[in-house]
Amino acid sequence: MLAMLVVSLSGCSVFMAAKQPEKRDIGLMKKGTARAVLISEFGAPAISEFRNDKRYEIFKFVQGYSTWAKAARAFAHGAADVVTLGLWELVGTPAEITFSGDEMAFQVSYDENDIADEVAFIKRE
Repeated sequence: MLAMLVVSLSGCSVFMAAKQPEKRDIGLMKKGTARAVLISEFGAPAISEFRNDKRYEIFKFVQGYSTWAKAARAFAHGAADVVTLGLWELVGTPAEITFSGDEMAFQVSYDENDIADEVAFIKRE
């Protein structure tokens, strides 16, 4: 039974590490950034509305990891799988579930030219 579990789990943490969300450039979340640039980096806003003739948007996303960090994690999980004959998955898979990026949200308001004139950090979990 244990052998079947090990074989079925083998490689899960490697795959999960490689598929973690990408790292976003939160340095763009500042006054003076064009709306089009924010949308290209963070995707469509979760909320977009006009109040007092001004556009307000909330961007929600998961801040992930760099390509290098994801590759290093996947390699480490793979090596640990080989050394432990797959038993590492009992530790590696829950670890990848736990370290799956941080949910973040920013509120942005724009001037009449769709340039950010105010950016507020809302949350990080």
